[in-house]
Amino acid sequence: MSNSSAPAHLPRTVGALREAGHPPRGVKTEIHENLLAALRAGRDPWPGMVGFSRTVLPQLERALLAGHDVVLLGERGQGKTRLLRTLAGLLDEWTPVIEGSELAEHPLRPITPASLRRAAELGDDLPVEWLHRDSRYTEKLATPDTSVGDLIGDVDPVKVAEGRSLGDPETIHFGLVPRSHRGIVAINELPDLAERIQVALLNVMEERDIQVRGYTLRLPLDVLLVATANPEDYTNRGRIITPLKDRFGAEIRTHYPPDLDAEIGVVRQEARLVAEVGEPLLEVLARFVRGLRESTVVDQRSGVSARFAVAAAETVAAAALRRSALTGEEPAVARPVDMDSVPAVLRGKLEFEPGEEGRETEHLTHLLRRAIAETARARFAGLDLSPLGNAVADGHLVATGERVPGKDILAALPELPVLHEVAQRAGVGADEPASRIAAAIELALESLYLARKLAKDADDHTTVYGP
Repeated sequence: MSNSSAPAHLPRTVGALREAGHPPRGVKTEIHENLLAALRAGRDPWPGMVGFSRTVLPQLERALLAGHDVVLLGERGQGKTRLLRTLAGLLDEWTPVIEGSELAEHPLRPITPASLRRAAELGDDLPVEWLHRDSRYTEKLATPDTSVGDLIGDVDPVKVAEGRSLGDPETIHFGLVPRSHRGIVAINELPDLAERIQVALLNVMEERDIQVRGYTLRLPLDVLLVATANPEDYTNRGRIITPLKDRFGAEIRTHYPPDLDAEIGVVRQEARLVAEVGEPLLEVLARFVRGLRESTVVDQRSGVSARFAVAAAETVAAAALRRSALTGEEPAVARPVDMDSVPAVLRGKLEFEPGEEGRETEHLTHLLRRAIAETARARFAGLDLSPLGNAVADGHLVATGERVPGKDILAALPELPVLHEVAQRAGVGADEPASRIAAAIELALESLYLARKLAKDADDHTTVYGP
């Protein structure tokens, strides 16, 4: 985003810019001042970040106020990249640049030979365009095939063929870091960069110049360099070389959501649900993921990503939508029976300890049942469910499954006061659609089964609760 969408009142020449009072400001100073302003005004500088408010964010704020380059260290799926992307929100919404300049130079502080020449020729008439802050955040996934030319730059053979000498700075084709001048460069999975490529970043971070093909180009680059790393990569597959680690002013450890509410908050925020998934089932999934993170059969070195819980919620919602299509029931609401789809679909997203081959689904099913039982105990604490169990034992068998609408579950049971209480504990009103009430009642039935007070018979399409 540049001039085409920038506000019309902004200056369009260097002379007008100088009169308007737009002095050059370093990117770290800009972030420092904007972060301070947000904190003083009580605004949240980190929209969408859940579970980091007392741990990661205070550390990051201190690092940015100190003007430090930052590396975030944590397992997969902890929100490292999401956090880095919010940094762009601390930049000015619009910033002036020399129109057509290769490195987004400030009109009052050109740094490349071409821009210096144009500034000398045009003076106050040097044209100015405006760059939106979204265009000042650059992200690069570190891969083993990344070259120095990709990051820093290389000699452009076309320019050499035009007659320029190899020592001429204008023969250089700039890489990603110089092109991010006056912005933020985020490198994901930094240890995956080959060590010789990491060496190329040393000058950028300390001396703020670049070296290409044996000669040094003195460019006063103005960048904030941030990176992510996985602790496993950090120590085994790859590593951040010691001189580069030393140049990062702050190393900040991230973590998974610290409590159940934060876990649910992440799922609610990130999942794109195609059907309703009620609060009790979101709680089940949050407990399930936390159980996986504590399990001895799951390889905890690779972690259990927050994306697992998000994908699980989306899978459960999809199962509910499919049932709605098959039965014609509206609205489509997830029920505990839809949880059966989770272990089979998502087991490939986890790494298990050696020796557990072939038992993955068994372990996942066990942990999922435990999560359902814990959620039901918390939701129905102090509530006597025995009238529901007795009704089923007396012959009111309840069938559920992918072709069973919620109204059939309600029709199978007699009118019981406990059913209204069950629905209320699940956050469902008595006058709400049958599909929502059925989801609450099915959770109570499943809890009675897991407590061994009811039996459950299942085939490919239908599950029946009975005595």
